[in-house]
Amino acid sequence: MGGARVSMDIGGTFTDVVVYDETDKRYRIGKYPTTPADLAEGVLEAVASVVERPADISFLVHGTTQGLNSLLQRRGVRVLLLASAGARDAYHIARGPRTRMYDLHFRKPEPLVPRRDIAGIGGRLDASGGELEPLDERAVRCAAARYRDEGFGGIAVAYLFSHLNPAHELRTREILVEELGEDVALSLSHETANEWREYERTSSAVVESYIGPAVRTYLARLGGELARRGMSVPLHVMQSSGGMITAESARRRPLQTLLSGPVGGTMGGVALARAMARPNLIYVDMGGTSFDVSMVVDGEPDVTPEVRLDGLPMLMSAVNIHTVGAGGGSVAWVEAGGLRVGPHSAGARPGPACYGGGGEQATVTDANLVLGRIEPESFAGGRVTLNPEAAREVVTEFGSALGMGTTAAAEGICAVANAKMAQAIRTITVARGIEPRDFGLVAFGGAGPMHAVFLARELGIREVVVPRFPGAFSAWGMLQTEIRRDLTEPYYRLDADVDGVDLASRLVGLAERGLSALDGEGVPEAARRVEHAVDLRYAAQEYALTVPLTSAEEPVRPEFLDVIATRFGKLHEQRHGHANPGAPVEFVALRTTVYGDLGKPDSERLAKAEGDFPHTRRAVVFDGESVESLIVQRADLLAGHAFQGPALVLEATATTVVPPGYGVRVDELGSLVIEETR
Repeated sequence: MGGARVSMDIGGTFTDVVVYDETDKRYRIGKYPTTPADLAEGVLEAVASVVERPADISFLVHGTTQGLNSLLQRRGVRVLLLASAGARDAYHIARGPRTRMYDLHFRKPEPLVPRRDIAGIGGRLDASGGELEPLDERAVRCAAARYRDEGFGGIAVAYLFSHLNPAHELRTREILVEELGEDVALSLSHETANEWREYERTSSAVVESYIGPAVRTYLARLGGELARRGMSVPLHVMQSSGGMITAESARRRPLQTLLSGPVGGTMGGVALARAMARPNLIYVDMGGTSFDVSMVVDGEPDVTPEVRLDGLPMLMSAVNIHTVGAGGGSVAWVEAGGLRVGPHSAGARPGPACYGGGGEQATVTDANLVLGRIEPESFAGGRVTLNPEAAREVVTEFGSALGMGTTAAAEGICAVANAKMAQAIRTITVARGIEPRDFGLVAFGGAGPMHAVFLARELGIREVVVPRFPGAFSAWGMLQTEIRRDLTEPYYRLDADVDGVDLASRLVGLAERGLSALDGEGVPEAARRVEHAVDLRYAAQEYALTVPLTSAEEPVRPEFLDVIATRFGKLHEQRHGHANPGAPVEFVALRTTVYGDLGKPDSERLAKAEGDFPHTRRAVVFDGESVESLIVQRADLLAGHAFQGPALVLEATATTVVPPGYGVRVDELGSLVIEETR
């Protein structure tokens, strides 16, 4: 085999691998069970299953869940937080809003650092970044001694107004390195999140310190083992923003990898939207453990400057993904006489009962198997042979607790899971003023195509698209992305006080910093580009919106303030339903993003169909009735083939379920386009 471009995505149940052979211009895919106890083991085995010699790999990108798992499962290291004396409680005070207004048992999210592990450090800057009181270096050295004596695993430093003047944080790092050595796990808030909002900036630094050692250890082990096996190219890692960086850069800024796995599907969606000339699409990724929803609007991913996970805010550019605990392994249970599904999952081990790994509870996968919507012999490309009797046994037992028959219980489990997933889609669309019916629905993940049409029917969406390799689409999407670096600089001005020349100069400076950072990422100068944006708000507002600029030179144009205010007003009306033309606008921050293109695989086009395709028929349950359905192997479908449901389309990474009343056609990209025909 010639050069191979390889991408990997770790899921809760399977690790997916996509290989693009640069010699024959073809894709190959592989799946390997995820190894929760040691994720690197599963990744290495997955690579070995599709590439004989690591030396043949010409490019490798990886989406890791190591940091996310550490955060959500609260398995990070003990962190010592250094905060400004007199303001050490800012991290615990946090924000006041109740996210669940009528929940009598509501509790604020538990901070990662208890109050006893926060050290107040003397030294103070004013609100403009000027020094009021010098740094208390003795207090920093005492904190270093405490770190060494009490078994901490990481240090976060977050001083007041350090986003305006980082001098105290930089000096603190020098002292800590002197006392503890170069290998100390250390995060400075102005480097992690160079933005205003003390609590959010502090939280970002704490999370990075909390997950950092696990991410760094994992990436070091994986990269070292791949190199030992003969791979000579750098290991790249997906970022939460949808771009990628080298593993070496990711080890320095581990927070950027937090949503590394899920964003691959969105970036694949961007490539698919452009190839299909459909700029507005909703993407649903249903795996074994979770259900992720994201969007592409006007051909671009929906990126937000702040994310919140497990109730904890982090200031970083990230694809806006809404996740709920609903996957193929989600467990069905009874509460107050009602049927519930998830968020608890059977995971990879023991897995659903039908896996034969010791699972004893009914899951969504078991329910679909009972309904005949899964082929037991070809599941996961034949790597896992399912046991229909085990699935029927646990579903029957579950149904008896509710007074339901086996088929009714199985359909009930699927219906509840569908309702939960439909609500997740509404959260990211309707709640923001976006009408789902104006979008198409793209479904991927091992279980996404199985439920996609039912979700579309509930939401009034007319068209469902199932791309090629849906079970490995997130991994495929990672091959379509670019190197990305995001830079931010605070910039507080009323629009009337903005100096266009000064603003343009600052943007150029940010661009130069970002472009120079690409030198270490191996990006040719001709393959680099820059985009700029500013955060704006109406004067006296609390939160800002990010408004794109056409170039760094745009601020020096005489009409700039009027143009940017109009652009902001349109965005404000789209997001909040109203605008206030003519009102003073306040600048909050400057944002610059640099991209580097390391090349992308060519898109495969299917040959045109010249005749019928092989198929069989068997019974599948829909709406309580056993209906004879078409059974099709996706590998036998070519561009132009079309058929009517009910049907199952089988492939190595997923099964697409087409209920009665829907038709399917295959486009030249190999996507299944499903539309209602009733």
